Amino acid sequence: MIKVNHSLNFVTEFDETHPVAQRFLALDKASQITMLEGMLKSILIPAIEPAIEEINAGGSYAILKVVA
Repeated sequence: MIKVNHSLNFVTEFDETHPVAQRFLALDKASQITMLEGMLKSILIPAIEPAIEEINAGGSYAILKVVA
């Protein structure tokens, strides 16, 4: 099988006046991205796995996979 990588682009908007958002925004960009991606993976992957399994059921020419 030949793999074709693709990506989705998520954006998180923060209220810069909120104390929790201020603490988050004080982190360096790499830490922000790591934290947000980790949260998305832990929330979204379990939620979409049943849909992916349904999409892939009987798949003959392509299989969708989530690479975490």
